[in-house]
Amino acid sequence: MPAPIARLAQNARMTSSYSTEAPSRAEVDALAGATLVEFGTDWCGFCKAAQPLIAEALAQAPGLRHLKIEDGSGRPLGRSFQVRLWPTLVFMRDGQEIGRVVRPASAAQIGEQLVRLAA
Repeated sequence: MPAPIARLAQNARMTSSYSTEAPSRAEVDALAGATLVEFGTDWCGFCKAAQPLIAEALAQAPGLRHLKIEDGSGRPLGRSFQVRLWPTLVFMRDGQEIGRVVRPASAAQIGEQLVRLAA
């Protein structure tokens, strides 16, 4: 895993802040294994409200790579995933999107995608 992506994944587990440093789409697509790419912003009320749900769901997947990326106008990674609302969680396996949850309403909704990702 490239060093910047490893650092982003580690930071996502340690903080609730979205990283302003984003990998390229090619770097994300090249990641082997399971990855959750979460798009949002620190000031977004929906993003803040979703954090306990995301944490609850991810407690069941402790080894999952989680990239927490700040999105907004002019941010190429979010645009490449056609992100429109925050938070948007994109579940990927070996660079391919497996599922997506936009503005999760429950930990179970996220958990359903984690099950699909693990299958």
